[in-house]
Amino acid sequence: MSNLQPLTKIATALTVLLTTAGLSTALSQSTPAVGSGRAPVEALPSPPHKQTLRDLQADAREMESLAEAFVQQRKIPGMAIALVQNGRVLSARGYGVTDTRTGQPIKPDTVFRIASLSKAFAATMTGILVEEKALSWDTPVSSQLPAFKLRNYAASQRLTVSDILSHQVGLAKGTYDRDLESNVPYPVLADRLSNAPMICTPGNCYGYQNIAYSLIGDMVFAVTGDFYTHQVETKIFNPLGMKSATYGFDGLRASNNWARPHVYGKRGWVSETPSENYYHVPPAAGVNASITDMALWLNAQLGHRPDVLSPALLEKIHTPQVATPSELRSSGWRHARLSRASYGLGWRVLTYQGRTMIFHGGLLRGYQGVIAFLPDEDVGIVVLWNSTSASPSAFLPTWMDRALGIRGENWLGLKDEAAE
Repeated sequence: MSNLQPLTKIATALTVLLTTAGLSTALSQSTPAVGSGRAPVEALPSPPHKQTLRDLQADAREMESLAEAFVQQRKIPGMAIALVQNGRVLSARGYGVTDTRTGQPIKPDTVFRIASLSKAFAATMTGILVEEKALSWDTPVSSQLPAFKLRNYAASQRLTVSDILSHQVGLAKGTYDRDLESNVPYPVLADRLSNAPMICTPGNCYGYQNIAYSLIGDMVFAVTGDFYTHQVETKIFNPLGMKSATYGFDGLRASNNWARPHVYGKRGWVSETPSENYYHVPPAAGVNASITDMALWLNAQLGHRPDVLSPALLEKIHTPQVATPSELRSSGWRHARLSRASYGLGWRVLTYQGRTMIFHGGLLRGYQGVIAFLPDEDVGIVVLWNSTSASPSAFLPTWMDRALGIRGENWLGLKDEAAE
């Protein structure tokens, strides 16, 4: 199935070359000094139509104290958190260690795997190509990948770029993920989609995907003649100044400082070698990035880099495409705070206490992350961590509650948090 093959080995080698050479000359942005844990106070240009919240600088300092206490009390290996408001990076710091064996501290430039937070990069990259008129949101996949097909051939002809990015391919959740985890190559799995049972026709139901989602990488290659990873590096990483952001296992290992994944064993947290499986689907889960990188990405998604990401592009990918009501029930804070849930293009679109919240989570063995922002209020958070513990996700509602002036919930479960 030559039309679908991304030539992953060549792409990986090219990624490493560009990481070590091209990214070093990326356009620089105002970011915290490595190891400083502090960000500049000057704001980026403010997008129009933003609501003004009170200054959250003091709250950011309190969040840093909570994070320090959290790592000690919950005894997790480590994490990194970025907090932004009105184009400012209020905090971008690391807590804990990259590896329990070495005790190396996590710093603002420590690189993590961001797992499914990668999906927003795929949607954004597609939006850039739409603006360049290389394709459209309604471009049929079959027009560029003629060998691609689903079990329902007529449905194959109707599947669009937008359907892929909103998980409306018509397949059951996570089709062939287990095979990917068993080291079956992505091109083989993409070919097998032709035999996968369908639960609806494309565009008519939601089913979260990784294999099918990564067809967008093949589409990018088809319309540009360039590897998907190189396109993202050239048109997103470099212009935004995401200097340590890379794709693939080689990119991770080439980082000067990267967090090892941890699993819990009989003797506590144990670090291990990262699995390469999901690196084989770069659009779905291939990005490596530091918390400094992700703060830049967060502010860009909030509209503060219109020179790279246009307002029209952001509005499109942040617009709900399909309802996902199951997202309202998966955790305590969701049940308490969310009233509506949808998927846009590479992003979840949630209603948090009556406000629109753009969100995504990511999960791989030993790595997890969450990113969320309130576009109208111009405030956001990213949390990355290097363990299988789910507990650091509670920093998201903790920050959003503080931003909105809501008190009383001890989401983090810390001894002193409820008293603040």
